[in-house]
Amino acid sequence: MSELIETGAPPRKALLKHLILQLHDGAAPDAVQRQLQRLLGQVPYGLVVEVEQELIAEGLRPEEVTRLCHLHSAALQGGIDLSGARTPPAGHPARVFSEENAALAKQVHALEHAADALATVATEGAAGVHLLQARVRLNALTDVEKHYLRKEHLLFPFLERHGITGPPQVMWGKHDETRALLRGAHAALASAAGDPAAARAIAGGALRPLARAIRDMVDKEENILLPMSLDVLDEREWWEIARQSDEIGYCLVEPEARWRPESAGIDEGPAAGARVRLPTGSLAPAELEAILGALPLDATFVDAEDRVRWFSHGKDRVFSRSRAVIGRKVQFCHPPASVGTVEEILAGFRAGTQDRATFWIQLHGRFVHIEYRALRDEAGAYLGCLELTQDLTEKRALQGEQRLLSWAGARPGAEPARPVEACPAHAVDGRGPAPEAAHAHAAAAPAADAQLRPAWLEGAPVSRRLDARPMLAAGAHPVQEIMQELAVLASGDVFELVTPFVPGPLVERALAVGCLAHSEPDGPGVVRTFFTRGARAR
Repeated sequence: MSELIETGAPPRKALLKHLILQLHDGAAPDAVQRQLQRLLGQVPYGLVVEVEQELIAEGLRPEEVTRLCHLHSAALQGGIDLSGARTPPAGHPARVFSEENAALAKQVHALEHAADALATVATEGAAGVHLLQARVRLNALTDVEKHYLRKEHLLFPFLERHGITGPPQVMWGKHDETRALLRGAHAALASAAGDPAAARAIAGGALRPLARAIRDMVDKEENILLPMSLDVLDEREWWEIARQSDEIGYCLVEPEARWRPESAGIDEGPAAGARVRLPTGSLAPAELEAILGALPLDATFVDAEDRVRWFSHGKDRVFSRSRAVIGRKVQFCHPPASVGTVEEILAGFRAGTQDRATFWIQLHGRFVHIEYRALRDEAGAYLGCLELTQDLTEKRALQGEQRLLSWAGARPGAEPARPVEACPAHAVDGRGPAPEAAHAHAAAAPAADAQLRPAWLEGAPVSRRLDARPMLAAGAHPVQEIMQELAVLASGDVFELVTPFVPGPLVERALAVGCLAHSEPDGPGVVRTFFTRGARAR
């Protein structure tokens, strides 16, 4: 292969592509890493982006790249040439991302240390101490959500405008995997209750996979994403990212300075006296903005070409959005797992066979109603889609009548409404799960009270049962065995799994293959999780 190396960049790209495809064919990462170092030496970070982008364009599914992304990172470890990478100034969004990565790396190291301690606990007292330490680190790492949101809604849209769509899709998929691991780790720690066996199982089954996922993403950002983004984006685009970053917030650290490029101009507002004329009257821009902002709902408009063109910006928003989504294809505003649902809704609207799609979900104790409406002109031509989202929690609780004026804004002691985090494909900005996945989340959430048991489980006979506690106590992780059980689970049957903690990551995998799940405690160190599919799941 020496002739390939000596003839320039295209052969190097072809060789790197060949080595990455070997990983997808089952080759061991360390073997590929040795070949890469022997044949290519240091690989420019931009070449890695080009190869992943071309592989997706040639038919390799983004989900497949996402699934084996950790193998790519392992094979490329120490083999990426960063000598040409730029150094951004203080306060620059890329610099802030790097500072957050440094803080995340410290928390990951501390979480791994807590996992090591938990792996050897023998008494309930020691387990309780180390579980508390792990919970502190886990709470800190939950802040990674803001880091990922700024990437998804501020950085990725600008990369897509430059034709870089593959790597953002893959990274978003890895973000969602990490989010699932975070939820699973929180659930596992909450159910452990100081049991030594459960603590040991949590160390390897929940904490270490989470630490590995966050650390791998930090490495990929520092070695590939951020250097490449600094080469591609211009100052004005970075300024747009910087201006809107405060709205989402920062992860573990605050920017050390406020950055503003010299090229940043002053935004022009509407001409004085201008009015927006409508069939039923006219409004000044400030009046129109105030009216739309006062509406007790979130509204987002996606045009006939599936591009986000406008969203409301009221103070009581349910789902956060940023101006970076304007002009962005709505398919890129969602994680890969939920794009199918979005496409199905838009296809029905565009074909004229459907005009509405409605969902309602329970998240964080709030009742949220989401509705998509097709917009058409007088001739029936499709103009686009309007998404309307409302938090109806308080309205659902109303009883009787109120005919007299009252200025009371809330009952004494009532907790103010909080924005609900989106689960993959409700908001047009993709912060949250697809509508059908959200229903699955509600069914899969661990229940502390018997009355939360779902209807499909009431009176249902258990057809198969597995007590995984002995295997977990021995250090084994029976994920494959359980997934095989779910694969052959007949329609209407119920499979019961017994573990010492809530198996959050496993529940996420079960939801992904069309199952419903429900976990409930049954005494110290005993959690029973039930799975079903088919008729009982509908």
